[in-house]
Amino acid sequence: MPVEAAVAAGTMEITVSKFELLRELTATQGVVERKTTIPILSNYLFEASGDRLSLTATDLDLSLRTSCNAKVKKEGSCTIPARKLHDYVKLLPDADITIKLLENHWVSIRCGRSNTKMVGMAKSNFPSLPVFPSAGAVTIASQVLRGLIARTGFAISNEESRYTLNGALMLLKPESITMVATDGHRLAHCERSGAKFDGVSGEMKTLVPKKAMDELKSLLDSTDADTIEFAKDESTLFFRIGSRLLTSRQLTGQFPNFEAVLPKDNTKIVPLNADELNAAILRVAQFADERSRAVRLRLEKGEVKISASSTEAGESEDSLEAGYTGEALTIGFNAVYLVDFLKAAGTSEVRLELKDPQSAGQLRPAEGDDYKYRYIVMPMRI
Repeated sequence: MPVEAAVAAGTMEITVSKFELLRELTATQGVVERKTTIPILSNYLFEASGDRLSLTATDLDLSLRTSCNAKVKKEGSCTIPARKLHDYVKLLPDADITIKLLENHWVSIRCGRSNTKMVGMAKSNFPSLPVFPSAGAVTIASQVLRGLIARTGFAISNEESRYTLNGALMLLKPESITMVATDGHRLAHCERSGAKFDGVSGEMKTLVPKKAMDELKSLLDSTDADTIEFAKDESTLFFRIGSRLLTSRQLTGQFPNFEAVLPKDNTKIVPLNADELNAAILRVAQFADERSRAVRLRLEKGEVKISASSTEAGESEDSLEAGYTGEALTIGFNAVYLVDFLKAAGTSEVRLELKDPQSAGQLRPAEGDDYKYRYIVMPMRI
C-alpha cells in the first residue's frame, strides 16, 4: 500500500445534519446483517468525498448504498457498527453531527454537548460491491413497480426448501411489465401494459428474491423519484432509486410454468362487495381450524354463505347478497389467502370465478383498473 494511500485511509472528518444522516441510517437498517457470523457485515461503510457522505450496508446477498450532503473537512472512509450508530443518532439533539476517524479504526461522534467514541473495524475487511452496469438499464415508473409489488409480494413462499419460489418473477416486454409470485398454494399475477420499455426486446425474465422485494417496497414508499433504473449482470440485480442503489444477488433456477395454472374455464362468476366479503371472512375465520384456516364458501342463487367450524371453537356462518344465478356449489379455501388478496386488490368490488369444488378458484378486481390482476387459489378439502 503506497504511503499516500495509507495516510488518506487514516483520515476522515465530516459534519452532517442529524436529520439527513438519520434518514439514510433508517433506510439501510433492513439490509444490515443482524446475525454477526461475519462481524464486518454489522458495520456501515462510510465514504466521504466532495460534499457527500456515502453509506453502504450489505449482508452479502443484498446491499444498499445511499448518500447525503455533508461538509467534508477531510476526505476518507471508515466503518461504524450499524445498529448502535442508528440507535445513538436517533437520541441526539437536532443539530449538526461531526464524525471523525481516530487511530485503530475508532470513530469519534460529536453533537452539541454529546461526545462519543465508537469502535470501528478496518475498512479493508468490508466486501467490495458490484458496480451498476454501464449499459442496458431499463427505466420503470416508481408508481407502477410499487403497484406490482403490493399486489404480488405477499404470495412469495417463505419455505427455504422451495428455493425458486422465494422470489417473484418479473417479466419485462417492450410494452408491458408483469410480476408473478406463488408459494405453491396460491399465485398472484399482475400485468401493467401501456408503458414503453426502451432497450427491451422480446422478453426479459428476472427472479427477484423476497428480501430484495421487501427492501424495494420500503425504498419506493419513501422516494419522491418518479422513475427507477433497473439493470442486471450475470449474478446481480441493480435498482437505482434516486440517490440510493439497491443490489441483490439473483435467484438462480427455473420459476414454475405459471401459465399452466391460470384457469381457463371458470364459468361460475360471482360479483361481491370486497369490504363485506373481507369482514365476513374475518368473522367466520375465528372459528376455523387453527392449522388449516379453512373456510367454506357455498354459492346459492342470490347469495354466498361463508362458514367455518372446529371442535375447539364452535361454528360460524355469514351470508352475503350476490348476483349469482348458477347451480349451487361448495368449495373450501384458506381464509388467510382470501384476505391477503382483498387487502391488496384495493377495489370495492371483486369477482370470484369458479369451475368446480376441486379446481383452483380465481379472484380479480371487478372494475378495470390500470393493472390486469388475477389471483389463483387452490381449494381445500373440508
